[in-house]
Amino acid sequence: MAEMKPTLGDKTLALDDVKNKEDEGVSIDGLVNYINERYIRSEESRRKDETRWLRAYRNYRGIYGPDVQFTETEKSRVFIKVTKTKTLAAYGQITDVLFSNNKFPLSVDPTVLPDGVVDSVSSDPKGTPSPKTGPTEIPYGEAGGASIPKDFDLDKLEELLGSLKDDLKDLPNLKEGPGATPTSMTFSPAMVAAKKMEKKIHDQLDETGASKHLRSTAFEMALFGTGVMKGPFATNKEYANWGEDGAYKPLIKTVPEAAHVSIWNFYWDPDANNTDECQYVIERHKMSKTKLRALKQRPYFRGNVIDQLIDEGETYTKKYWEDDLRDYVPNFGVERFEVLEYWGNVDIELLQENDIVIPDDMLSAGELQANIWYCNGKILRLVLNPFKPAKIPYYAVPYELNPYSLAGVGVAENMDDTQTLMNGFMRMAVDNGVLSGNLVFEIDETNLVPGQDLSVYPGKVFRRQGGAPGQALFGTKFPNVAAENMQLFDKARQLADESTGMPSFSHGQTGVSGVGRTASGISMLMNAASGSIKTVIKNLDDYLLGPIGQAFFNFNMQFDFDKEIKGDLEVTAKGTESLMANEVRSQRLMQFLQIASSPALMPFAKFPYIIREIAKSMDLDPEKVTNNMDEAMRQAVLLQQTQPAPAPAAGGQPPQGVAGPPGVADMTGGGGGNIGVGAPPSPEMQGFSGNEQQAVPPQA
Repeated sequence: MAEMKPTLGDKTLALDDVKNKEDEGVSIDGLVNYINERYIRSEESRRKDETRWLRAYRNYRGIYGPDVQFTETEKSRVFIKVTKTKTLAAYGQITDVLFSNNKFPLSVDPTVLPDGVVDSVSSDPKGTPSPKTGPTEIPYGEAGGASIPKDFDLDKLEELLGSLKDDLKDLPNLKEGPGATPTSMTFSPAMVAAKKMEKKIHDQLDETGASKHLRSTAFEMALFGTGVMKGPFATNKEYANWGEDGAYKPLIKTVPEAAHVSIWNFYWDPDANNTDECQYVIERHKMSKTKLRALKQRPYFRGNVIDQLIDEGETYTKKYWEDDLRDYVPNFGVERFEVLEYWGNVDIELLQENDIVIPDDMLSAGELQANIWYCNGKILRLVLNPFKPAKIPYYAVPYELNPYSLAGVGVAENMDDTQTLMNGFMRMAVDNGVLSGNLVFEIDETNLVPGQDLSVYPGKVFRRQGGAPGQALFGTKFPNVAAENMQLFDKARQLADESTGMPSFSHGQTGVSGVGRTASGISMLMNAASGSIKTVIKNLDDYLLGPIGQAFFNFNMQFDFDKEIKGDLEVTAKGTESLMANEVRSQRLMQFLQIASSPALMPFAKFPYIIREIAKSMDLDPEKVTNNMDEAMRQAVLLQQTQPAPAPAAGGQPPQGVAGPPGVADMTGGGGGNIGVGAPPSPEMQGFSGNEQQAVPPQA
């Protein structure tokens, strides 16, 4: 099996392709059995979960399952799809929270005490010079009145400036820490690196449509109780481009991609309670010939083996739940391939038994984490996990946490019993309404002429026997008990509100009475109703957004290393921050801005952050409506230059009604104006109203 020996390049161990597609040695029995055993074990262990998911799907679609049997007397088959309403309401609340700022809810910030890059540095043009300019130019010692700090190392400080090293290294009096004087300027290399990394991650997520995949994951969370995403994976994206001659010349760019994985195609380690504890996961792919051929364009896929699979033809086998999901469509042949993608640990002994050479520096590990693609007894790809640190790139997030299982609980399962009750009471009410709304006739045929049509309709005439006594036609009306059934239906609907934690008024029901009649009352009710969705968003932050954001950070640092994004950074999930309504958040920010505008509190407020958050709360893009520090400084200088200066009055004093130059104390308190300026007149002074009136001399 010389063809199958792997190649080792840049510490990436991968299985070689066969030299020709007719080679019979493309199957590795040990690895095939290893994957099949784990796949079957995962499939059997999640059988009960599949039953729960099928019931949830039927309730969402309004379809009765095979376990519901109707008697011959039951005429109504009505299904009240309250499950659909509740599921879509939960899905809508999740997406409203996640995308309230119109972007993927992730941010990158420096750690509290960053390593490898300094948190802040300052430069004071008018302060004491730094020792790097040379001892002859620095007034240290007795003449200068200052001593050289013993631990001052400007060369080491420059190494910690990150992407700002070239811009800041020549500034005068550069030192670590924020500036302590009014003339000093403070810079934050750690924050600059963090925001550059954040911008890079958001650009990658936007290019690959990660928001769309996150919405699909949120929908399956609400419906089935668990949503799954994977990534990042390097993929080639085609950008449409035409040359000057009109020829189509697309641009191909490799970008990291995050994708949604349907819970039906996700098989996990049954002994794990979350993805961090999984020893392995398996994703089941349903691939056409086109998609299978496209795998040959990706690294380390064995092209000749793929060609042999295509020549052998499709071998897809449907699962029992696929017919339920497709509403029992006619059974046609499926022209697809079933491909299994395995991510997990593989014993080194097993790899060596299949003639795979392991480097000496990896033998002590005992097991290696690998990615294996398998189809119809053939290995399409075998490569060691290329990510550092090695981690399975799948993330399963529960809607409602089940601490003893990876699969969570969704909205549809929580209201399964109440949905059954509502359907039963409504069917009873409909059947009773139909019966009580019509008369049941009793006919005495002995009083009628034989051979008549006994059907009843308006204007019908029955012919009686001559001289026959008694009434021949009787009508019976049954009592209407639909009101009692509807009361029970309403009670079951209230129980559905309780079981899901999502009251009906939170998704549009009218007629709210009591405390909900006022604006403040309905606001209190809405805040109380949002308690359940807060837990869901927290699960999203902990199990999906945070880990996948960290994975994108690691991907960029490993495969697209850029010194401008170097730093001790941490990825923060921003889903929980969006729980507060934008209106309430905007009001609180404006109140804080007014409080912080006090001169005594101004030094303690971060006004650039406040302005950006106010823009976000108003659904505005802060990148478009706010300036960064450099732009703000240029704007301030421009405003000062464009503002006309007032002409000075006689004597060098500012004109009346115009304040003097900044920095000059105005002792009158009039701000340069002439209204109400000066002290009031004292007794015996001119203008005091209590002075004795002097006699006016007569005019000559």
